[in-house]
Amino acid sequence: MTMNRIRRHTLAALACAAVAAFGTSAALAQTWPSRPVTFVNNFPPGGPSDLLARSVAAVLAETLKQPFVVENKAGAGGNVGAAAVAKAAPDGHTVLFGIDTAFTVNPHLYASMPFKPDDLKPVIIMASSGLLIGVNPGTGIKSFGDLLAQGRARTLNFSSGGNGSPGHLAAAVLGSSTPVKTTHIPYRGNTPAVTAVLSGEVDGGILATPGMLPHVQSGKITPLAVTSAQRSQLAPQLPTVAELGLKALETQVLYLVMVPAATPDAVVQTLSRGIAEALQRPDVKERLKNLDLFFEGLTGAAATQRLTGMNARYGEIVRNTGMKAN
Repeated sequence: MTMNRIRRHTLAALACAAVAAFGTSAALAQTWPSRPVTFVNNFPPGGPSDLLARSVAAVLAETLKQPFVVENKAGAGGNVGAAAVAKAAPDGHTVLFGIDTAFTVNPHLYASMPFKPDDLKPVIIMASSGLLIGVNPGTGIKSFGDLLAQGRARTLNFSSGGNGSPGHLAAAVLGSSTPVKTTHIPYRGNTPAVTAVLSGEVDGGILATPGMLPHVQSGKITPLAVTSAQRSQLAPQLPTVAELGLKALETQVLYLVMVPAATPDAVVQTLSRGIAEALQRPDVKERLKNLDLFFEGLTGAAATQRLTGMNARYGEIVRNTGMKAN
């Protein structure tokens, strides 16, 4: 057989394979979902990502005519749940619904990861939020100036929702960008981290606003600032860290959906479109506001670019602060 004929046969075979793959992908998209879909949330129940997952799941069950079930797989800063999805069949029936830290912080924080970054790909970055910096009133801290003064004189204990969580990252940045001396105390989720602030087990925390706000309103937690670029929708009276001259402390949490990398693009597009439409429902928009989340709606290359940029920034922070998965 001549070289030209070999090339023609090879090209024909590749073309057939591409057509077959496209046909399989298109067919899967038309039948997806063919059975219940599991949203794996990689943090404990009751946190913002869990509550948002349940709101979106209820809408998708209605519009896509299959049950969408939320399953919490917490542990190792979100790595446990992310790894479970990375190892699942790439057919769109097992989906990660969580936050960005398993992809932007943990690869720099943990000596080894149970999955590779390219094992998963983004479906959509749904929303973003900041955190609320709050302290136990027993500390006597009433302003950010008080925090700086006390933090120079003694080490302050800050709780977080776990190693690699946004609160862990923010506390490390606080300790590296100001004279405040901090010790990180990890808990299994935002709720027990807030409870630790309430009880005085720790001095304070940099945690999700919705979990802190009821206790701020009751006077049991003293609020100091928020870490978002814009003021909180729930507590607009609080300054941002940038307004206090601490732009370096600005921290965002991204709420995202990821699937195994080999999941057909047609399925990803159907899922991202369904989630984007769900986020525009009045009841879900109200849920976003009540969780102090700002709509993002990033898909495809834009979502990948955003995660890549945050990964680079947080990698530098982890290196510069000496953060540890203690």
